Amino acid sequence: MPLIPLRPVLEAAETHGYAQGAFNVNAVCQAKAVIEVHEMLRSPAILQGADLANAFMGGRTDFQNGTLEDKKKGAKNIADAVRKYGEQSPIPVVLHLDHGRDFDSCVAAIEGGYTSVMIDGSSLPYEENVELTREVVKYAHPRGVSVEGELGVLAGVEDHVFAQNSTYTNPLTAVDFLKKTGVDALAISYGTMHGASKGKDVKLRREIPIAIRECMSHEGIRAFLVSHGSSTVPQYIVQEINALGGEIQNAYGISKEELKAAIPCGIRKINVDTDIRLAVTRNLRELFRDCPELKADPVVGPIWTLLDEKRAAFDPRAFLPPIMDTVMYGTGEGEALARITGAIERGVKEAVGTLIVEFGSVGRYPLVRMDTLETMIRRYKEGV
Repeated sequence: MPLIPLRPVLEAAETHGYAQGAFNVNAVCQAKAVIEVHEMLRSPAILQGADLANAFMGGRTDFQNGTLEDKKKGAKNIADAVRKYGEQSPIPVVLHLDHGRDFDSCVAAIEGGYTSVMIDGSSLPYEENVELTREVVKYAHPRGVSVEGELGVLAGVEDHVFAQNSTYTNPLTAVDFLKKTGVDALAISYGTMHGASKGKDVKLRREIPIAIRECMSHEGIRAFLVSHGSSTVPQYIVQEINALGGEIQNAYGISKEELKAAIPCGIRKINVDTDIRLAVTRNLRELFRDCPELKADPVVGPIWTLLDEKRAAFDPRAFLPPIMDTVMYGTGEGEALARITGAIERGVKEAVGTLIVEFGSVGRYPLVRMDTLETMIRRYKEGV
């Protein structure tokens, strides 16, 4: 089955009252693992490549400095990987750009094979955010591609997204934004934060999505609310990393109970990245502990060197540059490399599988309309 846009997946979540996890990937083996665990649990799947993940998958190990050309190359690499595993899958699979930085980044993702894009204009003045988002919608919808926007500012750090303080989303402004832009989904600020340092015992402002949904209903707007910065940062994984030589401090997430309580308030897509990073990093450290001979392996030994040097890091992109061909294309042979990719895949499945269950999308894939890009071109044109 071809990859499908975001909108049909969120329509099913809205109709049946659950949330769909959206999980970030930065390597071919991660994409494989995300799809496989969704298949096992019969859940629809949303895989996300962040704007700078595209740069990394384009071979730019200093991805913070990635160029548009790097992103074009990486977008195709991610899309090729997701198609490889997703088109042979019975479940609906979406490939979504997370935090598109500008119009050109969104175009690069769409041309590379993404079926959904997020344009993040939340740091811009309101009218500029509206105009930028509207331009992306005008480009994407005639191609059948869904669009997510963002309104309000989330504190925290994730790739190039940084804000010291949060600005909650104003429900009346959200409705105006939805009417002017025509986006399919809207990321809102209601208490979540990017990164692993969210603080203890975060309480979400559930009245915000409730109010937005009430206003949307009054205006007859059919769009879907998204929760960014929603990693749970499992404490058992943090503790295991530190017991294995890591030095991660002050890492706390949004509790699963808080996230689950937001679902009846209208949250339909929940973005998770940090949980996956932590589980993969833990597994890599554990692998080198249990198989110390790998430290001297010419292919994967340099990964251990980086793990040992960067004890406070937990983003696997800090450790994987020695095997970039495997990251970008899924190529490479040998038992040592297979152990690395196996450890990565198990970590992804642990983090993702847990949240598929918690968010309620287990067994839901038959509920999703399998609308292809071609079908969505017609739907967008007809406004249905």
